[in-house]
Amino acid sequence: MNIFKSIEEAIAYISGAIRRIFSPSDDMYPMIGVSPFEGDLYQEANW
Repeated sequence: MNIFKSIEEAIAYISGAIRRIFSPSDDMYPMIGVSPFEGDLYQEANW
């Protein structure tokens, strides 16, 4: 019986992974495109 339970758990694990791969995306990224860089400008080093 333990072997059958292990096989059942393995199939459930693999099918869950397949379901996640082929399901619609659940990412919460905004659909606005690329954001511009708003950081510090590069300052050349004075050697």
